[in-house]
Amino acid sequence: MATLYAGRASARRWAGLAAGASFAAALAGCGAALDGYAHAHWPVALLGAAGVPRAGAFNLAAFVVPGVLAAFVALCRRGALAPGASRLLGLGWTLALLAALAFAAQGLLPLDAAAPDAGPGRLHGVAWALWGLAAAAAGLALALGSLRVRRPGRALGHGAAGGLVFALGWLAGDVLAPALAQRLAFAAWFAWVAWVGWNPVDAG
Repeated sequence: MATLYAGRASARRWAGLAAGASFAAALAGCGAALDGYAHAHWPVALLGAAGVPRAGAFNLAAFVVPGVLAAFVALCRRGALAPGASRLLGLGWTLALLAALAFAAQGLLPLDAAAPDAGPGRLHGVAWALWGLAAAAAGLALALGSLRVRRPGRALGHGAAGGLVFALGWLAGDVLAPALAQRLAFAAWFAWVAWVGWNPVDAG
C-alpha cells in the first residue's frame, strides 16, 4: 500500500510539472514555426485555428494533454481528502477538475482563423471562459477550505492563483495587452497546478 501511494504521489507531482511544460513547449515551438506570429499581439489559440499549419499538433500538446494532466492532479487531490474533510475542499477540487477539463476542451473546439468570434469559435470561447471562472472559483473555495483547517500558506497560494486568473482574464484589458494578459493567466494557472501537484495531500 505504501508503495502504491508513493507511486501515485510521484505521478501526481510529475503530471503537475509536465502540464505546464507541454503547454510552454507547444506555444514556443509552434509560435516560432508560424511566419508572422507574434506572442505580444496574437492569442494563444490562433496557433490551433482551423487551416493553420500544425494546428492539430498544437491543440493536442497545448490544450488536450495539459488539461488531462491537470485533471489527473485534481482527481488525485480530491480522492485523497479524508472522509470528514471540509466540503469547501471537496468543492474546490471538483471545480479544479472542471477547469482542467474545460482547458482540454479548448483543443477539441478550435477557432476559425477567418472568423474567431463566430461559429465553432464561440464554443472555444465558452470553454476558455469556463476554464477561467472554474479556476478562479476553485482558488477561492480551496483558500477558504484551507483556512478552516489552519493552512494559511496554502490558503494564500490558492487564493492568489485564483485571483490572478480572474484578474488577468477579465480585469487587465485596460492595463495589459490582451495577448500578454492571457499568457500570464495561463502561466499563473500552470504554476498553481505544479504547486498543488507537489504539495502533500494531508489537507488543503
